Amino acid sequence: MGDETTSATAARGKEIGSVHVMTSTTRTRLVLSGEVDVSLSADLTEAVAEAESAGLPVEIDARHVAFMDSSGVALLARLANRSPGRLQIIQPPDVLRFLLEVTRIGEVVDVVEHDPGFPTEPPPTPDDDLVA
Repeated sequence: MGDETTSATAARGKEIGSVHVMTSTTRTRLVLSGEVDVSLSADLTEAVAEAESAGLPVEIDARHVAFMDSSGVALLARLANRSPGRLQIIQPPDVLRFLLEVTRIGEVVDVVEHDPGFPTEPPPTPDDDLVA
């Protein structure tokens, strides 16, 4: 009976991971949540490409990360090396703080303890320059 309970709890305890990209005129924010693992590889790659193409400083809202494997760590390393300015990680949970320390990525990013908020204005589009 104990094994069944443990298996059921483990199955229910897995938090599906997600990544969302938000862009303003001044910065790009990646919002990570749940389990950031290899099952998110395609989404992570797309999010990083979008952040890089924006050419703006990048911040990662990591408040809701429950787990991160090497694919998530690779995302952090890539953004830390390719983003203009220093990569900011907002309120990383203990599991992520540990990874930042052991991988030494924490030396090239800024940990932000309070969410600075995110501008609500959308980035300009090419059509904004056209006069009707």
